[in-house]
Amino acid sequence: MRLFTPEAMRAADAQAVELGYPSLLLMEAAGRAVAEAARAAWPEAESYAVVAGKGNNGGDGLVAARWLHLWGREVRVYAPEGHRGDAALARAALAAHLEIEPLEAVDLREADVVVDALFGTGLTRPLEGAWAELAERINAADRPVVAVDVPSGLPYAPHVRADLTVALAGLKPDHVFYPGRSACGRIQLAPIGLPPALLEPRELPELLDPETMRALLPSRPGHAHKGSVGRVLVVGGAAEYTGAPALAALGAYRAGAGLVTVAYPSDARVDPPLEAVRLPVSRWQDARLFEAKAEALAVGMGGGSGGGAAARAALKLKKPTVLDADALYPEVVKAYAAAAVPTVITPHPGEAARLLETGVGTVVQDPLGSACELARRFRTTAVLKGGPTVLCEPGRAAVNTTGNPAMATGGAGDVLSGAIAAFLAAGLAPWDAARLGVYLHGLAGDHLGRIGLTAHELAEALPVVREKLELGYLRPYWEAGLLSPR
Repeated sequence: MRLFTPEAMRAADAQAVELGYPSLLLMEAAGRAVAEAARAAWPEAESYAVVAGKGNNGGDGLVAARWLHLWGREVRVYAPEGHRGDAALARAALAAHLEIEPLEAVDLREADVVVDALFGTGLTRPLEGAWAELAERINAADRPVVAVDVPSGLPYAPHVRADLTVALAGLKPDHVFYPGRSACGRIQLAPIGLPPALLEPRELPELLDPETMRALLPSRPGHAHKGSVGRVLVVGGAAEYTGAPALAALGAYRAGAGLVTVAYPSDARVDPPLEAVRLPVSRWQDARLFEAKAEALAVGMGGGSGGGAAARAALKLKKPTVLDADALYPEVVKAYAAAAVPTVITPHPGEAARLLETGVGTVVQDPLGSACELARRFRTTAVLKGGPTVLCEPGRAAVNTTGNPAMATGGAGDVLSGAIAAFLAAGLAPWDAARLGVYLHGLAGDHLGRIGLTAHELAEALPVVREKLELGYLRPYWEAGLLSPR
């Protein structure tokens, strides 16, 4: 599944028409899907108010109104004059059954459910005047709201706040990224009959799904031993940050690493997991790093002011590396790129802003663009942590579909870095290790699902969710039906 921009979705619709799919048939499928979703979500509802605009989004709403009426519901429809094309045909078909009232007459008091079909994804400026007032009236009506494709007004303010959004054919940015995602309520993806090939354009960001991630899981033969399934070296820690490398080591073990070694300053009193090999060093240039047996490294967690020195020392090993936290400085990441070391960087927005020499607000406003700029500028695989986490390397991008706000807890990123390093050590390429690590890490958060969880609990949940993924117990939310993003 891919994440569609509005332009890409319109292009897919146009290609379908060129292949012989009547556009009116697509509108009919979309409108019926909206009506079915509304009826399923509120089965006791007997009356609906459908508020429709002039465009194709309004046409979808008019089709939904006709189906709700045909199923015996009481429906009042409010729409302006001037529909064209397929929307005009949908209006004519509805007018054979119901009177269509002007928008000025909107009355939501008697409706059990409101269907918002004013505007779709094509807005280029905020709602103004009567349109803005109408969106606010819908919000103030204290009635369940079903949005057709996206709540009207997004990505601007004011906008409608929906309880259920029926995403048509594919997910769009406002279904995935905040603040738009908060306005969508529950999200249900509705197929409308587009050819499957048109829904997988490789130039669009991938939405991580269980089937793809399951195929990436490293196999473990019956004769496996700790040295054959991936060994990880964690390099980090400072006097004031002793927990970070320990959590990274725990994340690596719980993701499947056979052996983890933790190198840390000898004065830092780091307490790694009991199973880990301890490698205290007097200074980062110490040749003891070469003693560690490892196929991959996780570097920078809790490194403090010594994080850069730790990363430069670790670079000499020339092993696939995850750079995190205090290793994330432009000169360090550039050095890894210059040395052609396979690298995954895992910044949060503040660290990404430092690398890109920009403001945190710029990163938060465009996380996907920021991640791709990191990948391009530093020739690396970039994992930009957030809600949702996005990934990019030159030529491709992905958006994670697991995780929740309860994961906003100290140390969660350290666990993620350890998990990605474990998959690197198992032989996965940086892109695959990053996607699988991010997906399972978010899945662990979803499994726990409660505010107040701690980072070590996330690590402990990794084997549980890996087993669920391995056994095929999971389906992507667009197949399961509903995503609850709040």
